[in-house]
Amino acid sequence: MEFGFLGVNYKKAGLDIRDQTSFTDAMKLAFFQQAEKAGVDQCMVLSTCNRSEVYYFYSDTGQPQAMRRIYQDMFSQVSLSECLSQRQGRQAMAGLFRIAAGLESLVLGEDQILGQVKEAADFARTMGYSKKELNRVVRDAVTCAKKIKTELRISERPLSVGYVGIRRLDELCGIAGKRVLLIGSGKTAVLALRYLYDGQAGLVTVCSRTLSHAARLRGEFPQMRVIGYEQRYEEMAACDIVVTATASPHLVVRREEFQPARPITFLDLAAPRDVDMALAENPLVCLINLDSLQTTVQENLRERERLVEESRRFIEQALDETEAWLMQSRMDSTICSLQQRCGEIVEDSFSYLNRKMTLTAREQKLLRKVLNASLQRLLREPIQELKHLQSAKRQDEIRSVVEQLFQLGQQESNAPEGEEK
Repeated sequence: MEFGFLGVNYKKAGLDIRDQTSFTDAMKLAFFQQAEKAGVDQCMVLSTCNRSEVYYFYSDTGQPQAMRRIYQDMFSQVSLSECLSQRQGRQAMAGLFRIAAGLESLVLGEDQILGQVKEAADFARTMGYSKKELNRVVRDAVTCAKKIKTELRISERPLSVGYVGIRRLDELCGIAGKRVLLIGSGKTAVLALRYLYDGQAGLVTVCSRTLSHAARLRGEFPQMRVIGYEQRYEEMAACDIVVTATASPHLVVRREEFQPARPITFLDLAAPRDVDMALAENPLVCLINLDSLQTTVQENLRERERLVEESRRFIEQALDETEAWLMQSRMDSTICSLQQRCGEIVEDSFSYLNRKMTLTAREQKLLRKVLNASLQRLLREPIQELKHLQSAKRQDEIRSVVEQLFQLGQQESNAPEGEEK
């Protein structure tokens, strides 16, 4: 069996194509069934906002092309010729390992994809389309991803300007228990609000030019206060921290309109700026803006990229171990048949000796153990050799010889009951 991959992702396909190639659970099941008709009975679909990909095991050289046709037929309304990728063997397996670790994500090193890989594997297994081999590959990919995240900590280098800004705030003045004014109610403001509450901020007040927009945030943050935009300076005078994140083309905090009487820290997440740079001349004011934050974000991105390169050794080592296991597993059926044949011989020999001698229950148990141990000793070294064959061609040759020598798979005629063998 060989490992295969095909699908589309954000690197080659725009959002319009990704939206049209998204799999529902019903579509996944339909795909599994079509793949099974083509002879592929181990298959997993990973469908997220950034990728729509299929991982599978195949045994015939024509099956990858059949899988491609099934995929294209399922999304026949979309032109996929330029964006549908397909790989086989170690290259395909390496892709899954990298994806699970977040190394192929739009946000380098993100954690969410690992859970999505697990969910995709659980669905395939529950539906009966992930067996020993695919289960093992996914498990090894997940284990490798966890090792990379634990030892290299790639995701701990934040790339979100908002998150970096709130962390900088916490480093400079501490967030826990502080009184905070947030000016703005858009996406950046909402993210900042979440980070503030994660940092155990005290009283948080939100103001926005559109009061109804700010009020709607109470659904997620019922403990926050909402005030009118024109009240911002009055509230600011009582605050420890002010975070701004508006889309205003003009300054929303001007030096001539606000002169603090106590230390205050501003975090300006807007472009163009919300906060008058001249305020930073006041010794009571600490001002953080995008210019300083972008430097940190770029440094974190470069560090993540360095760690991605370092993670390659983790993946290569894990792939070597997975491939060795897959190679060994090709002989499992032959080894199982040998063990079964051994068991049949033990039972035949035990049955004969038991008829010829009067044995106690303890002696019968001992006799069966001795017979089994003797045959297992004979088979131990041949089985070890079978497990460590490194060539698929050599495996096939040896399998044929073993099956012929031991008559594996052949139905033996049993002697009539009571007749000596």
